[in-house]
Amino acid sequence: MNRLSDMQLRFDRSAVSNKLKTPALILGGFVVIIWFIAILDWLIFDGSLNTYGVRPRSLLGLRGVLFMPFLHGGFGHLIANTLPFIVLGAVVMLGGMSNFFSVVIVTMLVSGLGIWLFGSSGSTHIGASGLVFGFFGFILTRAFFERSLGAIILAVVVFIFYGSIIWGVLPFQSGVSWLGHLFGFIGGALAAYFLSGRRRNSQEIV
Repeated sequence: MNRLSDMQLRFDRSAVSNKLKTPALILGGFVVIIWFIAILDWLIFDGSLNTYGVRPRSLLGLRGVLFMPFLHGGFGHLIANTLPFIVLGAVVMLGGMSNFFSVVIVTMLVSGLGIWLFGSSGSTHIGASGLVFGFFGFILTRAFFERSLGAIILAVVVFIFYGSIIWGVLPFQSGVSWLGHLFGFIGGALAAYFLSGRRRNSQEIV
């Protein structure tokens, strides 16, 4: 009996380890990439890589929709985005990897295109904070759309620790892409709306 319990315990630990491995690789991989790019930009390119950010109403500036999350205006900016990205990204991953990638894609598109359409001419927007606000918006609005106990508890906990970042969607700070924050939040909310609707429809079918 003890032998069976030991085998079951080892199996459970292995299952948990395997389940955590993929999220850790994805979040850790993203962090390694953005830090590598920042160091490369500092050592070799003297900050010139940041020209690949979103430039409003410039056709060439549209490439920034893809590149913006990987570029940062210095290590202070990068450090400020790293921990929230890991924590909030991990919370989003609790809903499944497909949800996570859906939130990332929708947020990048909405945030990037929102900046491109409404940002100030001649400006360049960079940073992963659009994704951070997308995760934040997704977690909060999913609780509203799903009305499940788990989603509500997660939203409350996240708001307690990160609720103060909501001020980042307002145009108070000079040099901060508040539009990226605002449209990132909207992108996360849109992802929550569509994914929650898909979940409700699948439950009805069953």
